[in-house]
Amino acid sequence: MTFEQLGLNAPILNALKELDYHAPSPIQEKAIPPALAGRDVLGCAQTGTGKTCAFATPILQRLSAAPASGRPIRALVLTPTRELAIQIGESFEAYGKYLSLRHAVIFGGVGQNPQVEALRRGVDILVATPGRLMDLHDQGFVSLDELDIFVLDEADRMLDMGFIHDVKKILKWLPRQKQTLFFSATMPPEISDLVNSLLHDPVRVAVDPISSPVEAIEQSVYFVDKNNKTRLLAHLMDQLGVKNALVFTRTKHGANKVARDLEKAGVTAAAIHGNKSQTARQQALSDFKAGNIRCLVATDIAARGLDIEELSHVFNYNLPEVPETYVHRIGRTGRAGRGGAAIAFCDFGEKPLLRDIEKLIGRQLPVVEDHPYPMEVFQAPKRDKNGRVVNEEDQEARAAAREKRRQRDEAAKAAAKEKRQVQQEQQVQAAQVLEQAQPAAKKRRRRGRGKAQSEFAETVQVMEPQSESQSARDKRPRRGVRSGTLMDTGDAMPRTEFHRPNPLDSDVIMDATARLLAPRPLTLSGGQDQNTGRRRKKGKKPAHKSQEQAVQTQHAPKQQPAAHKSAPGGKSAKGDKTAHQGRKDRTTPQKRSRGGYQRGLPPEPHRQQKDSTEQPSLMKPFYINVGR
Repeated sequence: MTFEQLGLNAPILNALKELDYHAPSPIQEKAIPPALAGRDVLGCAQTGTGKTCAFATPILQRLSAAPASGRPIRALVLTPTRELAIQIGESFEAYGKYLSLRHAVIFGGVGQNPQVEALRRGVDILVATPGRLMDLHDQGFVSLDELDIFVLDEADRMLDMGFIHDVKKILKWLPRQKQTLFFSATMPPEISDLVNSLLHDPVRVAVDPISSPVEAIEQSVYFVDKNNKTRLLAHLMDQLGVKNALVFTRTKHGANKVARDLEKAGVTAAAIHGNKSQTARQQALSDFKAGNIRCLVATDIAARGLDIEELSHVFNYNLPEVPETYVHRIGRTGRAGRGGAAIAFCDFGEKPLLRDIEKLIGRQLPVVEDHPYPMEVFQAPKRDKNGRVVNEEDQEARAAAREKRRQRDEAAKAAAKEKRQVQQEQQVQAAQVLEQAQPAAKKRRRRGRGKAQSEFAETVQVMEPQSESQSARDKRPRRGVRSGTLMDTGDAMPRTEFHRPNPLDSDVIMDATARLLAPRPLTLSGGQDQNTGRRRKKGKKPAHKSQEQAVQTQHAPKQQPAAHKSAPGGKSAKGDKTAHQGRKDRTTPQKRSRGGYQRGLPPEPHRQQKDSTEQPSLMKPFYINVGR
């Protein structure tokens, strides 16, 4: 059968001819016709059988036959690994070379901005890994409302890598009416349940069961001690004339160690695993495909998704614990009917794993005994207290991880200590600067106070007549005004403990009576009391005319009787305060004097005064104090 007989259109056929695709593989022959017809397809086939072409070509043909405006995402291909996503994206580009469809590949481990820009320009086909797809969907960059075709590739690998829950979450975002193409190498119970809930009357295609590796692959096993595996690998690379080889290890630490040892032995090698950045992984894979390195050491993350043409050898440096993984590994070679060799290394502790693999594939692997590093250790492997086999390589990996964590913790502690020291030094410097600044500020305040005191002393010549000592008046609380003492609260603003005077005290009643009976004296408006040191009101200046009038009033108080009269019900005008002579105690609460002249009129009662008890006492004689 040919591709023309499968019903593919001319642009796709031309692209396949350029790729030297002459006849379809069994999976392509059985899956392409129902996929072109819009049926759901359930494909069960191992890796390397041509599954990508089996679902990519029908998608390209169906979407090109019914173009959509705005380029919404109409086809989604979900894959477990980044490498496989990149391989599928390259296949879409190659098969759709002569079509006007756009595709994009999104995966984690790299910046998302280029991927977001591609999505904004519009794509018809999206190839994605679950993690990055969920991230971009949650951010609002991916919309699957107009999806027509959904492809789930390597479903069993999704299960092994723990993506099955993410897949179920993504399925809730998809429209109910769509075509689904489902491919998996195995069908465990979890995958079977997913198939039953996702597919509708699917066409089942089973080709090359997992227990049947590609017959074109030459398989063999070498019994060798664990410590001699790297030496044997370097020996075989030279003896067999290996062009390029893919080496599988069990752990990431083991992959790094094998790559370093091969480099020391003169074999160009690079490691690829999950701890490597996507850039490093892509660079290693590109160098391997370009022939710059002969050996690519990988964990099972590379067992699926690496499509390397003409890969000559696959080495199982460590036998996998899951027998099916062995088939996936060796499927990297012998692709598209080409020949290849799969070599397994087996130490004494791995013999049970070898028996499981041979049981799965239904035959024994041929043993190569003629090599320079035969097995010499014939003892059971170490076991822990629970009876489990102790893998020394895993122990080394865990020890390396612990050492890495210890170094990271020490670096974090050192950084925190350095940060604390820097903060302490900054605090000390700030305290020193503050101490240096405080004396200068105090000096400036003293200079300012002295200057103000001198100016006030020169300005004030005459004090207002007083009926009693000003200090005694200040100490007496007024009605409606709370008095108290200042409290030292440190750096905070001073606060006052207030109390109200008792209006029924005897001295208060006597003062009130005296005020009612005695004539009202003339008072000077002006600045500020000398003893209490009250400040001048902001914006007020000493009234020199009022002072002159006060002097005249002193000498001839009887020539101006009208000045002694107060208008009934009138209010006292606010005069200027007397100048400040000096400040004895800065912590003393400051009280402002009220009253004074307004246009030659006698002082009037304060606006807030309600009775005569609020006026100064008149029980004592009053006289004029002349400034010292």
